[in-house]
Amino acid sequence: MLFEIKGTDNFARAGILHLPHGDVETPTFMPVGTQATVKTLSVEELYKMKAGLILANAYHLYLRPGIDVIEKAGGIHSFMNWKKNLLTDSGGFQVFSLATLNKISNRGMEFQSHIDGSRHFLSPERAIEIQIAIGADIIMALDQCIPAGVSEEETKEAMERTSLWAARCKEEFLKLKKNSKKQYLFGIIQGGMSEKLRLKSAGDIISMDFSGYAIGGLSVGEDKITMYHILDTLKQILPSDKPHYLMGVGVPEDILYGIEMGIDMFDCVFPTRAARNATAFTSDGKLSLRNLSLKYDLGPLDSSCNCYTCRNYTRAYIRHLFKAEEILGMRLASIHNTNFLINLTKKARKAILKGKFKSFKEEFLKRYAKGKFLNMYR
Repeated sequence: MLFEIKGTDNFARAGILHLPHGDVETPTFMPVGTQATVKTLSVEELYKMKAGLILANAYHLYLRPGIDVIEKAGGIHSFMNWKKNLLTDSGGFQVFSLATLNKISNRGMEFQSHIDGSRHFLSPERAIEIQIAIGADIIMALDQCIPAGVSEEETKEAMERTSLWAARCKEEFLKLKKNSKKQYLFGIIQGGMSEKLRLKSAGDIISMDFSGYAIGGLSVGEDKITMYHILDTLKQILPSDKPHYLMGVGVPEDILYGIEMGIDMFDCVFPTRAARNATAFTSDGKLSLRNLSLKYDLGPLDSSCNCYTCRNYTRAYIRHLFKAEEILGMRLASIHNTNFLINLTKKARKAILKGKFKSFKEEFLKRYAKGKFLNMYR
């Protein structure tokens, strides 16, 4: 059994993912190691944060260093010296967002590499082959991503293609997994901002009986209320015995609203990207680390945080590092932001097990950003 539920509080769930490289308690935030590294962080630092599951991207690893290099190293875990679990995204989003997309059809995606312009073709079957070769614990079906604001017709076409590709991914996975290590395949629900198309996509993907279900195509420019409404709609029909994964979402308010609507897994590049751009999460909201008001501030980034950064360094010192353009500033902020979100999901889990998630969420959001996100959606 992959997923075990230990407690619920309405739709919020506290569970355990039983994965090949150790159990992972949920809800969980997965730090993003796109190119087999969480930017600026070592695996030892991730272990200390109790990160049990991180994400890497098949598109990036396929282009560089190449699947042959990873296979020669004995798989992704050996290659990056990561002893815990790893999930790979199929690469569909990166082809959509980074590569020069020459043609998309039911066969797959023709694209040019964003690195050197070389031409490639990614089919559902090839996406599965690549991820199995990488050796991730959880792999994702290939999906077609679309930007916010496209027509209903284009959204429907992409959703139908995602369902078609999902079936082919499942077939290829079943064919290849006999010769592979223990891995789990998740399907991805698309459908843009249309409730009707989201429900149709969910019905299609659920009928294929994947090990888990991801919700893709949110956090791509739509307003928060729209995203929460889609999650609210899907929570009614997602299988309760399977893990639910909200892709690309990683700010505190969205994580808490997501958990309330039955989401178990989150990932996002934003915490480390924000850190590299001198922004830290705190219990009071986002903090600009170049702000003049921090010049003489000898307190930690967050007085209620127990991360390495907050135990050892002051706001004034970290501001100085950013003003002096020292790399250590980015590292310390990245340690803090990543730990902040991992810790937030751990606190949420404890609240769920006590039957107090709603009050935990409300108390957090009352203080965070001066209550800006409190009662945004009911």
